[in-house]
Amino acid sequence: MGAVGAQPDRAARLDLVLDRDGPTCIWCGREFSALVHPTTEHVVPRVKGGPSWLANEVAACRRCNAERGHRTPVDWLEECLRRGWPADEPRLVRTLTALAAAIATAGGQRRARPYLDGQLRRLGRRAGGAAGQRTG
Repeated sequence: MGAVGAQPDRAARLDLVLDRDGPTCIWCGREFSALVHPTTEHVVPRVKGGPSWLANEVAACRRCNAERGHRTPVDWLEECLRRGWPADEPRLVRTLTALAAAIATAGGQRRARPYLDGQLRRLGRRAGGAAGQRTG
């Protein structure tokens, strides 16, 4: 989703992400409201080669988006869980898996691929399951 062609503007992308993922922060689980504002967050950061595609964006509250900083998604997931927050690991797995599929389809993204592969492997080890297994 969202890998090829013109991308919507930031506000439209946020609406699409909220429609896709629901009205909660992926990291702390808080429901978005007048007091808890949603932002789009790149799961694979742009500085690591992450594309500005819908497949690479999730909804996060401003606090979590700012606090994550340059931590990897799996590092931040583990920190959120240590804090007792209900971080949405299945949503993170879905997002990273969808991004891997989008990159396989669209090509390019040489800088993002190793980072993404490493994050999927770490999630697979965490779950002891198939998250770390991918083709393409």
